[in-house]
Amino acid sequence: MNHKENKSQYSSPYDFYGKIPLGQAIILGLQHVLAMFVGNLTPLLIITGACGMGVGSEFAEVQVALLQNAMIIAGVVTLVQLYAIGPVGGKVPIIMGTSSGFIGVFSNVVNIMGGGILGYGAIMGASMIGGIFEGVLGFCLKPLRKFFPPVVTGTVVLSIGLSLIAVGISSFGGGSSAADYGSIENLLLGTIVLIVIIALKHGTKGFTSSSSILIGIIVGYIIAAIMGMTLPTTVMNAEGQEVAKSWVLNWDKVAQASWFSVPKFMPVKPIFDIRAIVPVLVMFVVTAVETVGDISGVMEGGMGREASDSELSGGVICDGLGSTVAAFFGVLPNTSFSQNVGLVTMTKIVNRFALACGAVFLILCGLLPKLAALISIMPQSVLGGAAVMMFSSIVVSGIQLITKTEVTGRNITIVSVALGLGYGIGANSAVLAGLPDIIQYVFGGSGIVPAAAVALVLNIILPKEENQK
Repeated sequence: MNHKENKSQYSSPYDFYGKIPLGQAIILGLQHVLAMFVGNLTPLLIITGACGMGVGSEFAEVQVALLQNAMIIAGVVTLVQLYAIGPVGGKVPIIMGTSSGFIGVFSNVVNIMGGGILGYGAIMGASMIGGIFEGVLGFCLKPLRKFFPPVVTGTVVLSIGLSLIAVGISSFGGGSSAADYGSIENLLLGTIVLIVIIALKHGTKGFTSSSSILIGIIVGYIIAAIMGMTLPTTVMNAEGQEVAKSWVLNWDKVAQASWFSVPKFMPVKPIFDIRAIVPVLVMFVVTAVETVGDISGVMEGGMGREASDSELSGGVICDGLGSTVAAFFGVLPNTSFSQNVGLVTMTKIVNRFALACGAVFLILCGLLPKLAALISIMPQSVLGGAAVMMFSSIVVSGIQLITKTEVTGRNITIVSVALGLGYGIGANSAVLAGLPDIIQYVFGGSGIVPAAAVALVLNIILPKEENQK
């Protein structure tokens, strides 16, 4: 009797405010960490490398501290997004992480500032100001909401999904920079993970169905370990050097990682330089639009409704102020992670407690480097096996948003031109080679920004049809 009473106090993981058992919440939350872990650290590795702060440099220890802080900040900002502190946070099922959208602009800042610790300091100073700027935009979002009807937000969500599919396929093949990219082993590993996920998602019920992503990835780890014991583990790269294949699990990295480490506040001194601030401010406007798209996508795909004004506003404010806080810890801007939007729309798991467990796990990864190392050795093809399905589900959410209202000729024109011209430019950025650098960085980074800009403009200038007035 008592057992039944205890069981009845729990509700569904498909309910944002629902109460679920801690064990289940940890498992479901861990899926989110696995989906974004590599993507959360990659931008930092790229920019610190461009600044000459990578392995073997005099600032190598600083880079390690920044990577540690990146995990902690992502976890903390995610908790704020989930639970909100006053107007900061949308109380939406969004996972926050280090943004890759700023890589182009930051690379340009590095070139202008000459790299080094000073160049990275300029990036931090610009991020502090830019984050505050985006926070202000969030407070002003309600009167701007009329410019984001379903046809616009749906187009943005659709372009987000389309831009991520290529990323998912790249991971599926082992990562485009891998010497064994597209090898039979990588494709086989990714396919096995994908098959396991589909089989569990639609062939079982309850725990195994809702945890299909995590189980699929665990199976991927096991298969990779077996492959490492039975197959050749090295390959010759383009320079004729023998390197480990991308699917090989680097257990030495886990063994060498320390058990505990304390985060450092302001490991890099911020520098405020107008040459860095101006282009970064532009990118924060772009980030606000992408966040609106992510929140719209996750609410439609995960909860079957449009996002409210307060959810969008709070989400963008958290996006901005979270990025400012991140800069104080030497971390690049923290924004909503589209990878996790795909996970939510695929699994429909929107439970706040489950996502919060994932956020806490991220914080623990920052405090416990050995745990972080275990996640970081995940083969790209294992992640890719899950990613191709997750990212495609974002496309479906965009279509659902667009078709939420009547599909009129006007709406078809907006979507067609935005995807054809806007997304086309982003996917083939060389067409902008003759334009100023700032335009290339803003509109050539991905298909998201130009598609959003075209959809916004067309929605304003095209006359509404009679049944829409």
